[in-house]
Amino acid sequence: MSETIYIVDAFTNSLFSGNPAAVLVLSQWPKKEWMQNIAMENNLSETAFVVKEGTQYRIRWFTPSVEVDLCGHATLASAFILKNYYGETRESFQFHSQSGILPISIKENLIYSNFPSYPEFQKNESIKPSELVPILGKEPEEIWEGKDTIFLYSSSSDLDTLSPNFQKLSELPTNRGYIALWINDSIDGKSDYEFRFFGPGLGIPEDPATGSAHCSLAPFIYKRIGKKTFRSHQKSKRGANFFIEYQGERVSIGGSAVLYLKGEVELPT
Repeated sequence: MSETIYIVDAFTNSLFSGNPAAVLVLSQWPKKEWMQNIAMENNLSETAFVVKEGTQYRIRWFTPSVEVDLCGHATLASAFILKNYYGETRESFQFHSQSGILPISIKENLIYSNFPSYPEFQKNESIKPSELVPILGKEPEEIWEGKDTIFLYSSSSDLDTLSPNFQKLSELPTNRGYIALWINDSIDGKSDYEFRFFGPGLGIPEDPATGSAHCSLAPFIYKRIGKKTFRSHQKSKRGANFFIEYQGERVSIGGSAVLYLKGEVELPT
């Protein structure tokens, strides 16, 4: 017996950009080992597994090496697949997950995921920014620690010059991943902030498009510039665009998606 597997480019409206995620919608949960093996075989930053429970859905996410408790682009990809290939006609529904209930809303061509926010940060005074030059390639202005570790830079071009040593980077303390960030505090430009996301400890050296990063970024930037709605851009090689609303305890993360591939996967017997 086989099931259809989809690969979707998320947080983009054009193929070969954004972040590709694999999605499998199943009738029941297989063993965790099988799901992890599928994610490893896909070798994408994330594979999402979805099972309908009552009128809503449960979702789980796997990198090639571990199961994670939250993923933005694979959630967007899953909602896109349910809407376009599984007859989901509602403008709003929910995913149940290890991070609680994740409301989904569809407005015109954008899909919005509502995630918990991670507003607690403290400035790291134990590491000198200059010590990060051999690790990141350029010294940040400040280092902040929360759910993710943020390296704050003074210009957009600084992000382009980074060339991380991922082995050394993975030895730095973090609760999840590392974000290199530039905040645009002027009225010029298409984006309010730009960033790159590194997750070597998650099996993802650099992620092309990281929706869940905004759970940390939205409250961090709100405290800096006082805005609650943002447009942001992830400066990976593929590039990605996000529409963000900070709601205090929650963050609304909007984006587009396009289908790249549809195939068949054999289920375990």
